[in-house]
Amino acid sequence: MRGLLFAIALLTLGAGCGGDDEPSASGNGECESVEAPAPREPGTLTPPSDPLDSGTSYGLVFETSCGSFTVGLDTELAPNTAASLVGLARDGYFDDTLFHRIVPGFVIQGGDPTQTGAGGPGYKTTDAPPAGSRYVKGVVAMAKTQVEAPGTSGSQFFVVTGADVGLPAEYAIVGEVTEGLDTVERIGVLGGPDERPTQPVVISGVTVTES
Repeated sequence: MRGLLFAIALLTLGAGCGGDDEPSASGNGECESVEAPAPREPGTLTPPSDPLDSGTSYGLVFETSCGSFTVGLDTELAPNTAASLVGLARDGYFDDTLFHRIVPGFVIQGGDPTQTGAGGPGYKTTDAPPAGSRYVKGVVAMAKTQVEAPGTSGSQFFVVTGADVGLPAEYAIVGEVTEGLDTVERIGVLGGPDERPTQPVVISGVTVTES
C-alpha cells in the first residue's frame, strides 16, 4: 500500500526529521468533520501534449476540509510535471480525494483517487530534480516507487511539513506552498502511527490560477 512513497523516506523519518517544527495537536481545530469520499478508479488518461505558457505563472489552489492552500508551480524546474498537474486539476482529477498518508513532522500525501497509495492517472512524466535539492517545509514534490527513475511522477504529490526531511534528490520538485501553510500544518498533525489520517481530510477541489 505504501509502494508509491519512498522507502528511504521512512528511514529518514526514523532518524528524527521534523523535530521542533512539528505543530501542536491543537492546530487541527479548524478542520471540518467530514465523511471520506468513496474510492474511485483512477482512469487511464493521456499526458498533456502542449507545454504551459512560459510567460505565465501558474498556481494550484487546494480547497480542503482543513482550509485552503496555494501551490506556486515551478514551470522551469519541472515543466512536464507542472503541465500534468494543471491538466489533472482542470479535469477535476483531484476533486473529492483524500490526503491518504500523513506523517507528522514529515509529509502529507494525496493525489490518489483509489485511496490506496498505488493509484495514478495511467501515465508518467519525468523531471529529475537537480543534485543537492532539499526537501524543506512547504516544498511540494511528487511521489514515486523506489524502482522508478529520479523525477518520475504520476498524480500523487506530497507537501513537506518538517523543517528539512533529508530526502535524496530523487523526487520531482514541482513548487512550493505560497499561501496557507497554516492549513498544511493543520493537516500535518492528523496522522497516526500507521501513517494513515486520524480523520478524513478531503480535497474538495483544485483551481488553477494564472498570472
